Amino acid sequence: MTEPQSEHELRMARPRMAAGALFFNDQGDVLLVRPSYKPMWEIPGGYIEVGESPLAACKREVLEELGITPPIGPLLVVDWAPNERDGDKVLWVFDGGELQPKEVSAIKLQADELLGAEFHPVSALDELLIPRLARRVRQAIATRGQARARYLEHGEPVQ
Repeated sequence: MTEPQSEHELRMARPRMAAGALFFNDQGDVLLVRPSYKPMWEIPGGYIEVGESPLAACKREVLEELGITPPIGPLLVVDWAPNERDGDKVLWVFDGGELQPKEVSAIKLQADELLGAEFHPVSALDELLIPRLARRVRQAIATRGQARARYLEHGEPVQ
């Protein structure tokens, strides 16, 4: 039997959290995946499980979705991006770096979830991604090589 929650605990945020990685080719194009259950493209990643760190979730999701285990680099952005359907959300984007041709050829898509994985120029992000994800990805790309991650709200920097 579970204990009743205090009023304070009931007011505490319990956001849904997701983590993903940006991968690039040698021309600076970004790897996007095409989910079978959504109309637009996404970045590799997914929801964080209970007790799992954002970095561990990112690595797990990349392995599950793409079948590869490239090193995952530093955190690029954290985005607080709630929406009406899902409520509070916190999204973590890490730098997956440049994938080598050997790694690209080793990609094996999660067949029941993904229809494709392709590199696209950064200039195409607005056409391929939902607006808040396009903003988040552009901010993450702009953060690469900097000394610190960016904090975002709805894909826009606030600091």
